[in-house]
Amino acid sequence: MIETTTITTPVGTVHVAVRDGRLCVLELTSVARFEARLARCGEPVTPLHSEAAHAIVRALHAYFAGDVAALDGIDVAPLGGTVFQRRVWQALRAVPAGQTISYKTLARRIQAPRAIRAVGAANGANPVPIVLPCHRVIGADGSLTGYGGGLERKRWLLRHEGVALPVR
Repeated sequence: MIETTTITTPVGTVHVAVRDGRLCVLELTSVARFEARLARCGEPVTPLHSEAAHAIVRALHAYFAGDVAALDGIDVAPLGGTVFQRRVWQALRAVPAGQTISYKTLARRIQAPRAIRAVGAANGANPVPIVLPCHRVIGADGSLTGYGGGLERKRWLLRHEGVALPVR
């Protein structure tokens, strides 16, 4: 069974899904995309009710309130993903708040130095953004590059975490 809720954050409405006490989907932009991900899973969906799910929501609220380390305690089990995508998503977890990494460096980190574009695609398919911090991945030249949640949201998240960004 998957538990769901919606929370209001400084970056907009966030849709949250928890399965077996672990965050499996976090959607920043589209309720339709959120519902489609859940429908593909084929499991029953219910409103949030377990203590583990409520703890995840509390950690998300703490993050947005300024405790950027609060995400570290959230257990994740992303819905879907290929073996390669899951390697990329796991590697994202090692990028600490307040730091960024290039796609190239991330590709090297997962022992796939030529897979820079595939790393970018895996980043874009991340079903648990913010907690699996794909917003911390930037271009080799320091540019923010794309972000599924939009560049303004990416900029806000990085500043929130203390990353010094150039003035636009």
